[in-house]
Amino acid sequence: MRMSKSFLVSIIFLTAFTTPASAQELPAEFTFRGSGYGHGVGMSQMGARSMALAGKSSTEILQYFYKDVLVEPLDDLKILRVNIGHLLSSTKISTKTPGAIVQLFSGDIGSQVDAVPIAVFSAGASLNLSILGSSVVPNVLIDKKSNAFAKNRSFTIRWSGTRYLEGVDALISVTQLGATRKYRYGQMVVKAVKDKTLGFRLELTNAVRLSDEYLWGVSEMPSFWPIAALQAQAVASRSYALSKAGIYRANCDCDLYGEISDQKFLGYAKEIELKFGAIWKSVVTETAGLVVTQASLPIAAYYFSSSGGKTELSVNAWGSTRAFTQIVDDPGSLDITLNPRFVTWDRTLSQAVVARAFLLPDVVQLEILTRNESGTIGQIRATSSSGLQFTLRGETFRSRTKIPSAYCDLVGVQN
Repeated sequence: MRMSKSFLVSIIFLTAFTTPASAQELPAEFTFRGSGYGHGVGMSQMGARSMALAGKSSTEILQYFYKDVLVEPLDDLKILRVNIGHLLSSTKISTKTPGAIVQLFSGDIGSQVDAVPIAVFSAGASLNLSILGSSVVPNVLIDKKSNAFAKNRSFTIRWSGTRYLEGVDALISVTQLGATRKYRYGQMVVKAVKDKTLGFRLELTNAVRLSDEYLWGVSEMPSFWPIAALQAQAVASRSYALSKAGIYRANCDCDLYGEISDQKFLGYAKEIELKFGAIWKSVVTETAGLVVTQASLPIAAYYFSSSGGKTELSVNAWGSTRAFTQIVDDPGSLDITLNPRFVTWDRTLSQAVVARAFLLPDVVQLEILTRNESGTIGQIRATSSSGLQFTLRGETFRSRTKIPSAYCDLVGVQN
């Protein structure tokens, strides 16, 4: 999970060098060595695993990583609009469930019960949706015969076995960008939304109930981990989603993205995961309604994979203070048995990647200017051959270059 995009705005400083460095040779690569994976804010998942193995409860884990919070029941029956297809030019929806029914409605009909579908199809047929100008164009393929329908700005898809339509429990396949995922619950809306760069594109959302339909499909922690860690993850995921529920984002036609910019939502694939899917579903049920709160409100319970030994403050990572974030020791992330891939890592970045991160034509020098109490890079500065300098937060640099974490040092420059 990453911080939501509204908080990823960097603070960048541009200054001019008085003496150009154009005579310097451009380094081909920059090498970093570090620990941990992720932004470091909130609950360390590796730390939660370690604490669970040591016998700590989910509540103890949550109250360790989040400052001055309670774990208490709140209403989590809200319907979430989860984006499952972003900036698409086309998508295909179908079912192979015998006896299943799929309905297509013109427009975004919400929870309307008396709407009349413009098309109805069953197993073996497929609904193809594409973008044309500022409209969505639907086409239903039945027995190899194409059935075109009038375009509109949005369409709603419902299927049997949901609260919207009685009948056989259908499993819906959504194919986009060469990949197919399966969904069991809710209803879907496809809408034409204008992107600043690409123009109009399709946004596909799945409207699901937070308490179960959504959480059953969240895939942010391996389901074979200790139960207390899974319980902590379920409560954190519920809290994060509840803090975002009802806050509409026009650019995705959603409350939440179904990717790690919010939380990874796999849909039915998580629920039917071999051997362990039932465990995650059971954990969600066992923790029903439990939410991490501060001042009686759900917190945006950020979490991440592992740290360099201490967690991070949101203000250090993103420049935005969140009272429930704090710096605490995280020894579980440095346990080589639990975290063999990220206790220590090395990454080499090309000249092009580093220059792009700083929005410079090239970089002749990198300098780590400050460090945070957590051990992350506070600010890192790049100097170009023309003498321009840009300074980024360590977390912004991590995000742009895709290195595992900002718990790192610059250890090598190769010309």
